[in-house]
Amino acid sequence: MEALLIEGDTILAAFWMTIRLTAVSALGSLVLGTLLTAMRVAPLAALRAAAGTYVSVARNTPLTLVLLFTGLGVGANLGVELSDDIATNNFWLACIGLTAYTSAFVCEALRSGLNTVPVGQAEAARSLGLGFVKTLRLITLPQAFRAVVAPLGSILIALTKNTTIALVVGVSEASVRMREMIETYGDQVIQIFLGFAAGFVLLCLPMGLLFGWLSRRMAVAR
Repeated sequence: MEALLIEGDTILAAFWMTIRLTAVSALGSLVLGTLLTAMRVAPLAALRAAAGTYVSVARNTPLTLVLLFTGLGVGANLGVELSDDIATNNFWLACIGLTAYTSAFVCEALRSGLNTVPVGQAEAARSLGLGFVKTLRLITLPQAFRAVVAPLGSILIALTKNTTIALVVGVSEASVRMREMIETYGDQVIQIFLGFAAGFVLLCLPMGLLFGWLSRRMAVAR
């Protein structure tokens, strides 16, 4: 416990980085995942094929490789700089990698939600003169979101834990700080591990409870 007390400020800063990574990547994944969902159910075969290929590749590629690609490929080899500050630049590169990976799972969750919407509702919308985009935006997607609140919560929790892999891009989040503390305080490994594990539980458990409540609250009666 002594190490946790001594390094309290740096531990909080590390977990704050984890929260920032999760929040930014979650927002980006939701936007990109929704766009991919629209493409997967679009009337144009080319859009469906492009989105399907992206989702299949992203879901079957290890996240470590995705982050290495954004960090070394996009950042180092291509020289893409999103900020003059190295730490900030690495943060945004990590967010891009996490977003690119997680959006594929968001897309599949939303697509399963679209499958719960009765086909007759989309047909009725088209008979009223609504086009594909308006039908998706006003009729089907809102119901799909309500149907997959719990799966989206699971994806968010997985994203929170996946931020620990951002270390390959050079982002100093909670898992990096835990490793550094274990190297410094080698006689307190168990206490350090349990302390950081408790920190992740405090982050993830409220999410599960919140999304569980929202799922029951927003359930669509069929």
